[in-house]
Amino acid sequence: MNLLQAIILGIIQGLTEFIPISSSGHLIIAEKWMGLEQTMSPQQITAFVAVMQLGTLAAVFIYFFRDILSITIGFIQGNLLWLRGLRDSTSRKGARLGWLIILGTLPIAIVGLLAKKIIEGDLTKNLFVIGTSMIVWAVLLWIAEQVSLRRSEMEHIGVKEAMAVGVAQAFALIPGSSRSGTTITAALFAGMNREAAARFSFLLSIPAIGASGLLELKEAFEILTGTSMYNLAVATGVSFVVGYASIAFLISYLRRHSTLLFVVYRLIAGVIVLWVAFRGA
Repeated sequence: MNLLQAIILGIIQGLTEFIPISSSGHLIIAEKWMGLEQTMSPQQITAFVAVMQLGTLAAVFIYFFRDILSITIGFIQGNLLWLRGLRDSTSRKGARLGWLIILGTLPIAIVGLLAKKIIEGDLTKNLFVIGTSMIVWAVLLWIAEQVSLRRSEMEHIGVKEAMAVGVAQAFALIPGSSRSGTTITAALFAGMNREAAARFSFLLSIPAIGASGLLELKEAFEILTGTSMYNLAVATGVSFVVGYASIAFLISYLRRHSTLLFVVYRLIAGVIVLWVAFRGA
């Protein structure tokens, strides 16, 4: 992998991690288009991408710093007060949201650990899988837009909603599905408004992306060469800058618009990917 290819992957990662069009699907297509499979093993590519996600994780931390700080402090204080038999409404709110994020992370953590070898294997690079997932989740997102009440704010999220979004997040392990796409879809089905759905999706991404990147970090140092590590650092930095801009764009966009633009894009992209796959490319 050369520096230009690393920058391209960083841009794609930053653009597609949070916009519901599938980062894994676009990255795999880019990898095939640039011929990375000829110079890197599937394990090396998976490690590179997983560590590169730490850049987008940093973007979430910076953008939602106040929210994360409030949730963290509230989680610690709220649970300490609960152990003492005391209650505080402000701390309780942070503790509650912290527990909901933990509960929502459990499905992807369990599936990710149990299916690690499958996730790193050739099946998840299959264009048929990517194209089909893009189309299926585009249809589900469109249905969610039609039936969602879109009334719930962040403070209205409960255990049922958090678990529904968490289960949907586990489907993001299938390339082409999109982590933000599956979680926003589930959040809309659960009655959240679009902005709340996006915010909860982004906060829920922190443990998932962080665990994936950190688990692969040690392996990346072992299997990537010195040049690849330099490219990895550049790609991670690019993904941070582009990822931050993508978060700001999506939050602002969903305040005024539906997700129809992304539904249409996913349908077109999915059809093109399946067409290419059926042609044997």
